[in-house]
Amino acid sequence: MNQTMAYITESPHITTEQWQAIVTNDSSYDGEFWYAVRTTGIFCRPSCKSKAPKPQNVTIFADPNQALNAQYRPCKRCKPTGERLPDHDWIAIITQYIDQHYNESLTLDRLAEIAHGSPYHLHRTFKKVMSITPVEYIQHQRIDRACQELINTDQSITTIGLNIGIPNTSYFVTLFKKKIGITPAQYRKQHDADQSIKGE
Repeated sequence: MNQTMAYITESPHITTEQWQAIVTNDSSYDGEFWYAVRTTGIFCRPSCKSKAPKPQNVTIFADPNQALNAQYRPCKRCKPTGERLPDHDWIAIITQYIDQHYNESLTLDRLAEIAHGSPYHLHRTFKKVMSITPVEYIQHQRIDRACQELINTDQSITTIGLNIGIPNTSYFVTLFKKKIGITPAQYRKQHDADQSIKGE
């Protein structure tokens, strides 16, 4: 076992040499180590052409089975296990990320970058698996969260829009009405009225 491999098996932290291999997509390190990214839940070969992650989010593994056992999923692009990641598993990574980051700026390009695939392939596969587009899924998650905040807080419509990742209040109101059938203010008022009737 060489020095690099000894280090990898002893620690999940990354060495300068390993980081350089990842940043330069150095295929000569393929088979020497595999790296996983905590923020995406995906692991790759050093040669993977995906955008380099932040080093503090990287965990190093001596073999792909260690990464799988740690609940990481193989990258769709570089196929670190030598097998293709099933579409449902790949899309599960995306939906999980959206669920946790719905209040951030989430473009199709950003999601494709995180998922290590092309925007076109992601859009097509997402719709095939989920029956809706990534944008529609993001909107659903945001509006669902907005409904909860309208009911459970007294925050303003503008603040709730910001909280769910829609800083443009008029767009938030328009989207909410399109999805729910009434405006956010009407939704809150209707809920309050329903609660008053129940309390009588």
